Amino acid sequence: MRNEDLSVLSPLIMALDTTELGEARRLAGEVREFVDIVKVGLQLFSREGTGAVKALKDDGFEVFLDIKMNDIPNTVATACEGLCEYEPFMLTVHTTGGQEMMRAAGSSVREACARSGLRRPLLIGVTVLTSMDFLALEKIGVNVPVEEQVIRLARLAVDSGMDGLVTSPLETLPVRRAVGDGIVLVTPGVRLAPIGTDDQKRVATPREAIGSGADFLVVGRPLYTAADPGAAAAEIIEEISTIG
Repeated sequence: MRNEDLSVLSPLIMALDTTELGEARRLAGEVREFVDIVKVGLQLFSREGTGAVKALKDDGFEVFLDIKMNDIPNTVATACEGLCEYEPFMLTVHTTGGQEMMRAAGSSVREACARSGLRRPLLIGVTVLTSMDFLALEKIGVNVPVEEQVIRLARLAVDSGMDGLVTSPLETLPVRRAVGDGIVLVTPGVRLAPIGTDDQKRVATPREAIGSGADFLVVGRPLYTAADPGAAAAEIIEEISTIG
């Protein structure tokens, strides 16, 4: 893990939830003063592919490539190896893919970057999506509380060599207690007060999320729907800067 890289980066990650690269670059530019990392998710990646990663890196941003891979071990390992060429800062895989898949992804990334001299991305495990609650889990055969399932998957991810985890604000504190301080925690579902949930069910304010142990906050709609995205980003940074 590259702790020296983490310490100099803004904890605020902007989610570029658009299919248009030009719009993504414009939105990122509006928060440049407060954001070092931008999230490229399935919406943008499905349209622009690795070109989006390259363009945003050319604009001076680190990229959190959040495409949540989940497939057989060899397929995910090969995909991760190919993506190393573009040097994303972080890359996500679903922990429900299992230990063999996560270990294959980690080995592939380490070996590919060692051979090529490229910077190794942090592999981040996705546990339970923030859009899911107990009823949603129950419908797919998981009959335990959300927090219990998140912690189970978090421990599996750490045992499988993941560098970090995506955790909703409501599970960040128990996950931090379960996995310790050496794991990067990336928290979506962050909303400015008064909180609106949209399609995410497990949300919190920036101060609550950082206070619970998050290293990075992923914020999309509260920034890009704001009249002034830069001012909204500044508000978030100011809120979390007061945490002792």
